[in-house]
Amino acid sequence: MTAVLVVNSGSSSFKYQLIEMDSETTLASGLVERIGELMGTSIHTVFTPDGDAGAMTSQMFKRELPIENHTVGFGVMLEAFSLHGPSLTEHAPVAVGHRVVHGGARFHEPTIVTEQVERDIDELSSLAPLHNPGALQGIVAAIEAFPTVPHVAIFDTAFHQTLPPEAFTYAINVDLAEKYRVRRYGFHGTSHGFVARSSAEFLERAPEELNQIVLHLGNGGSVCAVRAGKSVETSMGMTPLEGLVMGTRSGDIDPGVLFHLNRRAGLSIDDLDTLLNRGSGLLGLTGRGDMRDVIVAADAGDGPSQLAIDVYVHRLKHYIGAYYAQLGRVDVISFTAGVGENDPMIRARALGGLEALGIRIDPVKNASKHRGPRCISADDSAVTVLVFPTNEELEIARQTLARI
Repeated sequence: MTAVLVVNSGSSSFKYQLIEMDSETTLASGLVERIGELMGTSIHTVFTPDGDAGAMTSQMFKRELPIENHTVGFGVMLEAFSLHGPSLTEHAPVAVGHRVVHGGARFHEPTIVTEQVERDIDELSSLAPLHNPGALQGIVAAIEAFPTVPHVAIFDTAFHQTLPPEAFTYAINVDLAEKYRVRRYGFHGTSHGFVARSSAEFLERAPEELNQIVLHLGNGGSVCAVRAGKSVETSMGMTPLEGLVMGTRSGDIDPGVLFHLNRRAGLSIDDLDTLLNRGSGLLGLTGRGDMRDVIVAADAGDGPSQLAIDVYVHRLKHYIGAYYAQLGRVDVISFTAGVGENDPMIRARALGGLEALGIRIDPVKNASKHRGPRCISADDSAVTVLVFPTNEELEIARQTLARI
């Protein structure tokens, strides 16, 4: 068997999956969180066939213990594999794949981690201070835990390296932009790429034949226009802050608002950074950062929550229309991630009123509780609308295996 360990590391936590690549089956997954706090948490889940064709059962094991740093965290993970399986002797990973949010303009493809690559990821932390430092800590700890196998960095920005200059260029002073690497990079590329390719396969079409709009709607959200399998426009920018309304991020905002709040409210640069990244979006509008909670409150008559959904959908529809115009023809629209996969109301409202563009949703199909890939467009819709579960871990594992 050929196994790949996938690691998605943050500043105080990391998620992992051990994937058997011959069948692309997840053997185990886990979460190690609250690293550096007085008491950390480890959750390890093992998946095993239950005897029925294609069916799996799972067992979850949870521990609370001090986890001083990522190195200790990886030791806790290895102990969980030893205690609960699967055996890392029988399923020894041939490589470890790491999700890294920001690769700047220099990383276009899956990259074997070297000391120079580690330095580059660290240097790019200025563009993603909430993400890259944690990824680097995870890489260093994973190399210590698995020193004999290749480690491959998969960059969220890589899929968007095909953006044309008119899409990635900001209209500011060119010397400043070049010196400080100010341009659109785009994010969620692993998800957008996976869904675009998998949607084409689901429809038994070649990606090169299709123009697609992919809507990755989770706590973070972004839209991507995909022409012939390549990203040509995306809503996130130099950082993951631009674009849609998100759980705690504002998305698009007039930069003049920041000057105003600095001058009149006395907010510092750090205050404004925290406000827009951690205290805005759904949380800023309602006090609730999870769309599920916002919808419950809106259904109960809460005015701010109703307005927040209106703002969320308004921004979403704005991008769908803009990317339709950029592509000129749209064959497929795919909804993915937590909100996109699970909320029929958001899907219906986002595409409502777009019948003149050939987009029609079937209400019965849209309301289905089916969990897998599915078509929710009406039979007479010129544009195929899909709900397609993303699988970033599998995509990372595939790219990792292809690179080694």
